[in-house]
Amino acid sequence: MAIADVTVIPIGTETASVSQYVAAVQKILKGYEAEGKIKFQLTPMNTLIEGELPDLFEVIQAIHESPFEKGIQRVATNIRIDDRRDKKSTMESKLKSVNAHQ
Repeated sequence: MAIADVTVIPIGTETASVSQYVAAVQKILKGYEAEGKIKFQLTPMNTLIEGELPDLFEVIQAIHESPFEKGIQRVATNIRIDDRRDKKSTMESKLKSVNAHQ
């Protein structure tokens, strides 16, 4: 199981607000979550997505395309992937591990 930290940045929006684009991305993520492919967590600065690596790439491509579907002509997407293969790793287990040391 891999965890991706993803930020989709629409460039050239009419206003400084990007909340409508974030909401569209969240709708896509909810669909993939309903299919059981991923889990995700919205943060104030990015979205964390947990799933099998092929599913993550599929989801990331879908959310990268989202602003283009709303008329944006340029999108920058930042991706950071943590893919641990020696043991199962989830967003929840990573937090529990850190909290156990406090």
